[in-house]
Amino acid sequence: MPDIKHFDPDAALDTVVRLFWRQGVASTGIQDIVSATGLNRSSLYATFGGKQDLYRAALERYVEHRSRPSLGRLTDDARGLPAITEFFNGLIETRCSGPYAQWGCMISNAHAGAENGDPGVRAILDRQHQRLRDALHTALLTARGRGQLGPAADPGTAADVLALLAHGVNLRSRAGADATELGTTVRAAIDAIGGRAVT
Repeated sequence: MPDIKHFDPDAALDTVVRLFWRQGVASTGIQDIVSATGLNRSSLYATFGGKQDLYRAALERYVEHRSRPSLGRLTDDARGLPAITEFFNGLIETRCSGPYAQWGCMISNAHAGAENGDPGVRAILDRQHQRLRDALHTALLTARGRGQLGPAADPGTAADVLALLAHGVNLRSRAGADATELGTTVRAAIDAIGGRAVT
């Protein structure tokens, strides 16, 4: 039996995150994981469990290393609407250019895939959506305090709309949507929340 301590589980999991993120669960078989990590099946199973256990672990790692830092910066930013604009600009740039272009977001991809039928996966997705919504809500409350919201804008409702828009950006970018078009849509939404006329 191989000694599973002869590899770095964190490094292996990072590789698996990229594999599931790019290809999705349905298109990724155990042999793909074996080939990408260089590990044998028994080491993978002994360390992580089956494919679904490994996927859940990868999803949690994606949240911890990619989603939480971005949302933390948004929550801590005291600029209000400019912070939200910067968040979306960064999102579009990451999704449409660089090494992860057209990969989408692992969380949004899971929302759109059959893997969300797993209760464990669904719980991760629900928690992460709430974190996204809460971070946007915090920024919108700051914006209201700074007089940046239009008179009809409700921070709670606006946070719900922007959270859905973030998922939309993630999914549309995976399908090859143009960054400029995505940016135009985002600006229109933020302008409407700020009470500015959309042209």
